[in-house]
Amino acid sequence: MTLPAMQYDRRETTAWITRPILVMAVVFATLPLWIETVGLYQYLGVEVLIWIVFALGFNLLLGYTGLPSFGHGAFFGIGAYAFGLAQFEVWANLWFCLAAAIVVTGAFGAVTALFLAHRRGIYFALMSIAFGQIFYFIASKWTDVTKGEDGLLNIARLPADFGVAEVSIQSNTALYYFCYAVMMVLIVLLWRLTNSPFGRTLRAIKQNETRVAFIGYPVRLYKWAAFTLSCGIAGLAGGLFAMAQEGAYINIMSLQWSGTIVLIVLIGGGFVSFWGPVLGVILYFVARDILGAYTEAWLLWFGLMFVVLVMFKPDGIAGMWRGWVAPRLRGRGATTPAPRPAESRS
Repeated sequence: MTLPAMQYDRRETTAWITRPILVMAVVFATLPLWIETVGLYQYLGVEVLIWIVFALGFNLLLGYTGLPSFGHGAFFGIGAYAFGLAQFEVWANLWFCLAAAIVVTGAFGAVTALFLAHRRGIYFALMSIAFGQIFYFIASKWTDVTKGEDGLLNIARLPADFGVAEVSIQSNTALYYFCYAVMMVLIVLLWRLTNSPFGRTLRAIKQNETRVAFIGYPVRLYKWAAFTLSCGIAGLAGGLFAMAQEGAYINIMSLQWSGTIVLIVLIGGGFVSFWGPVLGVILYFVARDILGAYTEAWLLWFGLMFVVLVMFKPDGIAGMWRGWVAPRLRGRGATTPAPRPAESRS
């Protein structure tokens, strides 16, 4: 059995570490040294790293499997609440609380995926919104657990206990480097996963779900696994966010935050590149802070930017890079690879 023909980046490799990963590692490792020089601030770096984790996990679902989940902010919030409740009610240990955020959110995602895995297209999107709103409503009304509108307050930035040594992450810089380490580990694992047979199967499902099922692959199981894994990563991001904010609040479970992550991934080019979500997160937060310094309507201008990109370059920033910038960097004398055969749409 073979998967349906599909287009993919020729630079994909089975290597665990690639040149883009190394560039990413260096840029973000040095960011605290120069971020204030360009007029930004240290905590912005923490936000960017957390949202990169969230966006990369979400892109596994949207960009690779083609499943438009418009209620994913709810799982980000569940991770934040799980982290806080594990800290307050069970064991105030960083690794345990992060594991609780991942496992609890993944469990919610797994149950939700049972109802969504047999849907696709607009029906999948609407069902994901419905479940997101259900979780948001429960969080807002279950005040004995979530504290309702007040949220869970005083969530501590727990020290990273490595057994032989304990590292404090109280400061924004220390928390940044902890989030940086988490992000880099996740990037390496996701890069390997998306370039494995599992990842190629997800892309085949995005291209032609019916054909993949016809040749014998359990499509619903793959969709269920992708959704569950994506939710677990959202929970990890939510746990980091709860530490950064020192609290968990129901507003992060709202439909607005779910829409924001979709916007970020699409404008970055998650459909065509593994690195699209990273570019989208950077653009979003830089636009928020730079445009926000001049106008309160910064989101309007960001939305207009999104509309222009969708109209003229729907592949997003990553698509612009691959189509315009990268060929020019290779030089006019570079050899252009032969075009791949046209993809079958039957």
